[in-house]
Order: sequence, then structure tokens, then C-alpha cells
Amino acid sequence: MRSGEELERLEAIMRTLRGEQGCPWDRQQTHQTLRASLLEEAYEVLEAIEEESPDHLREELGDLLLQVVFHAQLAAESDQFTLADVLADLNAKLIRRHPHVFAGQEVSGAEGVVVNWEQIKAAEKKEERPSALSGVPITFPALMRAEKVQAKAARVGFDWPEVRGPLAKVQEEAEELVAAWEAGVESAEDRRQLEEEYGDLLFSLVNLARFLKIRPELALLRSTEKFIRRFQRLEEKVAAQGATLESLTLAEMDAIWEEEKRKA
Repeated sequence: MRSGEELERLEAIMRTLRGEQGCPWDRQQTHQTLRASLLEEAYEVLEAIEEESPDHLREELGDLLLQVVFHAQLAAESDQFTLADVLADLNAKLIRRHPHVFAGQEVSGAEGVVVNWEQIKAAEKKEERPSALSGVPITFPALMRAEKVQAKAARVGFDWPEVRGPLAKVQEEAEELVAAWEAGVESAEDRRQLEEEYGDLLFSLVNLARFLKIRPELALLRSTEKFIRRFQRLEEKVAAQGATLESLTLAEMDAIWEEEKRKA
């Protein structure tokens, strides 16, 4: 298959880059030094998906695949494992966790698949993960980690029966944050309490997002991009008037902001 040939070619290129006559930068890298690159490439894949650009997505998936091959090459050089081992483990896991496809097991729709997957995964990790909330990496972005933890708790029945529960919880946490602020922030302990109440509010908003079937990470990303677009239009409008943002009052900027907001 062409994909197999191209993957072997990529492996060979990576071995050359890491070889004695290879690239000085590539030869210096370790699993630790590549951590930031791996995260960056994953986010760039998400950006390409948001753009709905097949060409950009193809390119970014290639960059992400390079990170996988790079880490596998580093491991192979230390006789830990190879890319073939990674692929073999992945293939076996996919077959093992899809018994409804490969072993004739019956499941009830997509939700049944998720439940079955988690049960199989829990059985595999039973000895090393005693808690129902285990297995969510602490390195995940905070919103994503909260979402994963809450979903795991829900799977064992620790959940609101319907959406009014998390809605009320958001209101409760917002009121507690306001109360903490109004009580004053005069000490390190006051600051810690305020931060805790703010965190509780964020956590409850993530839980509400789960009930509304909204991905909080993507929702915040889109809202941030929307803010950037509107702010840039504000800058353009002010510049067209021969002024600067610094020369305007907040009220004047807000008036232009609201005008631009109505346009989109």
C-alpha cells in the first residue's frame, strides 16, 4: 500500500536526520525538548479543522505525524520500542476495544460504544488506576481536563439528572464569587479564596457545557477569535478617523464596539 511505503520512507528520513551525518538540530532533540512542538502541532491541526481547509489540514496532520515518528525514533535508538511496536499496539487496542465490530458483540448505538469502550479500558487499567477519575493527564489544558474528569464521574452515576442542576450550580458559584470579592481581598488567604471561587465557577460552566453538548475549549477559542476580529475592526475604524485608541475615552471606544458588534 502507498501509505505503508510513504511511512517507511518517513522513518528512513528520520533515521538519516538523526544519524551522524544528519541535522544538528534534530540530533540534539529529546522526548523532553520535543514536548512543546508536539503540543503546538496538535493545536495547529485543530486550527486547520476550524478553517475547514483540506489542504491546510493535510499539511498539519503531516507535521503531527512527524512528531510521532520522531519520538518513536528516539525510543528505537535506546532499544525501548519502535514505530512498528507503536502501530502494532494501536492496531491491537482498536480491535480489542471494538468487539461490536470485530467480535460480534451487540451495542446500543454510539452511546453504547462509549460505555463499552470505557468498561474495556477500565478492565485493562484496573490495577494501575484504582479511581474512576484516574487516567486524565494533568498536562491537559485546564478546561479539557475538567471536562474529562466530569464525564468520568458521570459514567458512574455521579451527575445531575437534567440541565437545571448545572444551571443552578453556575448561578450559585457566581454568587459565591461576588460574595468573596465584596468581602475584600486584603490578604494572601483572601486572594486564595477568591481564586478558588473563580475556579469553582469555571468548573461549573464546564459541567453546564457538557449538558448542552458544547466543547468548552472550542467555545472559548471561538469567542476569543470573535473578540479579536471585532477589536481589529475597532482599530481600523479609529484609524480611519485619524485617531488612536489611546486618544479615545472608554465610552467612545465602547460606542464604536457596539456599532461593529451589530454588524456581525
